[in-house]
Amino acid sequence: MYCEGEGVSQDYAEAMKWYRKAAEQGDASGQYWLGIMYSKGWGVAKNDAEAAKWYRKAAEQGDAYAQNYLGRMYYDGYGVSQDYAEAEKWFRKAAEQGYESAKEMLKKLDK
Repeated sequence: MYCEGEGVSQDYAEAMKWYRKAAEQGDASGQYWLGIMYSKGWGVAKNDAEAAKWYRKAAEQGDAYAQNYLGRMYYDGYGVSQDYAEAEKWFRKAAEQGYESAKEMLKKLDK
């Protein structure tokens, strides 16, 4: 709610606090959103390596959004070394769950 300003004033620092609490307790959604916050620099200094760390934690728990974002980071080389094989692995996992953007990225990699 703090991230979106729903019912409260938008406050990214406060959102970070709550996402971190959830993420550190193993909540995949909290981990994914912590990744978003780091990748966007919302409430914290932008840090692609830290974003990739949190996306990975959520992706390993089967979060399709995190799998797609992690695939994109490997595809572009943001926060991790560029690695098309690793990108394909994560895009494939997200695509298997019906994530359309991941399916499109797999087509790009096939070329």
